[in-house]
Amino acid sequence: MSAAQSPSTLESRLNGLECHFTWDLDSSRSRLIRTRDALEDIGTDDGNLWLGHVYNLQGFICYKLGDEEKAQRFLSQATEAFRRLKNRDEGPWLVVNFGNLAWLHHLLGEDEQSQDYLSKVDALLREHPSPSQDELHPEICAEKAWTLMKFDKDKKQLAADYFQKAIEMQPDMVHWRTSRVIGRVSAQKHSDTDLAQDIWKEMGEAREQDPDDSYLAAVELLIKAKKVSDEAHKLEEKILLNPVSSYSGMNALLRVYRYLGDIEKAIDLAEKVLQDHPDNRYLKRCAALCYKWRILFFRDSRPDPSRSMIERAISLHEQIIALHPDSALVKKLDLANIHAKVSGGLQEADRIYQELLRLDLEPGDKQLVYNNYAKYLNFDRKERDKSITYHMKTAEIRLESHAKQNSIRTLTRIIERGRNKRCREIQMFLARGLA
Repeated sequence: MSAAQSPSTLESRLNGLECHFTWDLDSSRSRLIRTRDALEDIGTDDGNLWLGHVYNLQGFICYKLGDEEKAQRFLSQATEAFRRLKNRDEGPWLVVNFGNLAWLHHLLGEDEQSQDYLSKVDALLREHPSPSQDELHPEICAEKAWTLMKFDKDKKQLAADYFQKAIEMQPDMVHWRTSRVIGRVSAQKHSDTDLAQDIWKEMGEAREQDPDDSYLAAVELLIKAKKVSDEAHKLEEKILLNPVSSYSGMNALLRVYRYLGDIEKAIDLAEKVLQDHPDNRYLKRCAALCYKWRILFFRDSRPDPSRSMIERAISLHEQIIALHPDSALVKKLDLANIHAKVSGGLQEADRIYQELLRLDLEPGDKQLVYNNYAKYLNFDRKERDKSITYHMKTAEIRLESHAKQNSIRTLTRIIERGRNKRCREIQMFLARGLA
């Protein structure tokens, strides 16, 4: 090896490269393993604009974890991924990849191959100089930014800075802007402060330029949900100072907490206000509604409701029914459905439903009872055939309503599944027209 090619010169040239081996990445085993596992969840279809970067980082991680064969395979896959994506054999996007390969071959004792890749890097940098003399090429900036964002959570602001440099030099790369926004938002994920106004502005611009990016859309929705949650807590303080009234906004605020998935917060708030006004009928309805949501609609995502919670829910519903005997149909249905969801409650649910079925009700109310009873028979009693009969009873009442449309949709789904012996009967029933 000539003096120009001496080991010390080679080491110096390798250390001057821009690649994963020189970016001072956290190489603790736990970090390497977590990042490796996270990268495995990223799709490897050819439409993934970051696929070459994914393979590059996987190659570096595999080497650090001692799997030299897999490292070489991933780095070769990165080369091919870049070529397919760019539809060109070579370009500045390969600088980091060739730098990684130069390092890998050197570390494997293959200095001749390492020299070859160093020469390729030099050629690429000569043929594709950076648009800004004082900055790295934008392709290198973007890959460095992406790597820091994925690999080291503590360097997300630095990643954002590198993305910004790349965007300023090559503003037509929309996915760079999208990734910068995602990185900036992620950096504030655990912060209690509101998202900075400039990030909101940048997110809006990114969404306009990249409207089909579903990940960015989901991130924006998540941030909006957090913003709604913060605003809800501020509104709660204001509502608590207002006189108790159905116009205070309490019911609407409780629904906000429900849609945010914070049903426990809704219950706590309703009980807190009710404690200060224990005889208020409106607040009892609000609290009863929250318990109904928790017991009927949050069963799959929460532990089973405690006995005390069930007893409280039943007590509130019974109080409301007693206070509004002439307008308590919905609360009676809710009470029956709550009983149906608790151990040993089917007998009481049956009693309430039979009482309601015997009433001489107006068409809309009759549809409501029939539709609820059909669901009860299906989900709680497992009496599928009888459930179908009551869905048909609901649908044949000649009045348009939510309950009627719900029953028709249920009957239609039964036909589409095609497994029920009454499919032909249901099909003929619906074909008669029910308007």
